[in-house]
Amino acid sequence: MLRSLFTVMIASGALQGANASAEPFYDAALCKPPYTTASATTLYEAAEKLAKPDTSLLTAYVYTLPEDLGQDGFKSQDVVFAGTSVGVLVQGLQADALAARYHLERERSSLLGASSKGYARALPPGQQPLPDAGTVSIIARESPSLPGKTLLACEFVSKEDRQALEAYDKARSQ
Repeated sequence: MLRSLFTVMIASGALQGANASAEPFYDAALCKPPYTTASATTLYEAAEKLAKPDTSLLTAYVYTLPEDLGQDGFKSQDVVFAGTSVGVLVQGLQADALAARYHLERERSSLLGASSKGYARALPPGQQPLPDAGTVSIIARESPSLPGKTLLACEFVSKEDRQALEAYDKARSQ
């Protein structure tokens, strides 16, 4: 269903305008719908039709779209696909403002030093697509590797990855 919706949007040119292009990409960063491989693939294919990726971040593909796709007073033209997350790069260091707007809480971990400031909110249990496998969360992170931008994304973290990160943070704090 989601794949066919985006295919129709692409074919009809609906993703060409600023307001129309904002909705699927920015909404995906807010976990609307919650992250799944199928929804991320659909968005990835849509982004491929609109722009070529910048792969200089090594672990992410960043697509700069021809139109602004920001919402709620935040500006962005960049869609990001990294690992098991899909999001947007918001202009400016906006983690605090994004956290306030989307009710995110401060993260305990700096993700092995990759993030200088991070916030997250796990989706409620009824919205978790694979609760036995891991957790889907909305995240906002600032990082030295993204100067002048803040990542707003929907992220899936497996239970194994979460346990490893918690063990690392515990060992580091001792």
